[in-house]
Amino acid sequence: MRRVGYERNGGPEVLEVMSAEIPTPGPGELLIRVHAIGVTLPVVRKTREAAEPSPLGGEVAGEVISVGDAVADWMPGYRVVGLCFGHAYGEYALLKASMASTIPDGASAVDAVALVRGGLVALGALDAANPKSGESVLVTAAASGVGHLAVQLARVRGAKRVVAAVSDLAKADFLFELGVDEVITYGDASWGEPVDYALEAVGGDLLGPALAAVAPGGRLVAFGSGGGLVAAHDLLLGAKTVTGFQIARIAHETPDVYDHWRQDLWQYFAAGQLRAAVHEQFALEDAARAHEVIEARANRGKVVLIP
Repeated sequence: MRRVGYERNGGPEVLEVMSAEIPTPGPGELLIRVHAIGVTLPVVRKTREAAEPSPLGGEVAGEVISVGDAVADWMPGYRVVGLCFGHAYGEYALLKASMASTIPDGASAVDAVALVRGGLVALGALDAANPKSGESVLVTAAASGVGHLAVQLARVRGAKRVVAAVSDLAKADFLFELGVDEVITYGDASWGEPVDYALEAVGGDLLGPALAAVAPGGRLVAFGSGGGLVAAHDLLLGAKTVTGFQIARIAHETPDVYDHWRQDLWQYFAAGQLRAAVHEQFALEDAARAHEVIEARANRGKVVLIP
């Protein structure tokens, strides 16, 4: 089978298509024929930052081909989506049964990779903010695979005012189509009227401005991989709260909550309340181009690979 990997650290240019044996599922694993792969910023960063070359994981959707021992609820032919921790950039992939969920009728594999993992992160970060109906929200990286779902989910969960923060105003029309009320750029002198809570996905130098955009007594949920520091006096003076959110912890420690969120996502999708936007679909051999789009922060919605 074909698989994309890398043998030295670097940018998108280090990615190459390799030949590999079709893997055999172990206990608790599913072998799937991959129909769509979701490209994420953490995986894109891995090629530059990992200590040594390692498998490119990610969101995968496809058809179950065979199952390993101790798998009771899945059979060949089932359509599934889930997060692959091993090699995801290939024609076949191994998926832990515990991380798999069914793709419902009427949804495609591309819909699934654009919706499920990003939606789980967005919905989890939103719940961590404990939103109340009628509140206002700021979402950074609002046009990203996660962010474009977060702005919609905030509205579904009762937000009266949704502010989208992006790197480039060229993304504004896309976000207004999704129903946001305001679009600001990171370089704006003012981020507008303070919000009740913020969902912050970028980190680094933007963590401070995002916190400053939260009204006194408000909340910020940080869920990106960009790091960043918050000064304690900024929290004390404004009586603000900062919470870190990690979806992996929910998946491992409270799988019932994880499953409930997955059901909510598909219900919102089926009801037309949630749109899973796809920026572009790339062939597997064009994985480098897909990574370039993510690194440039140029995407509006999800970037998807098709084996």
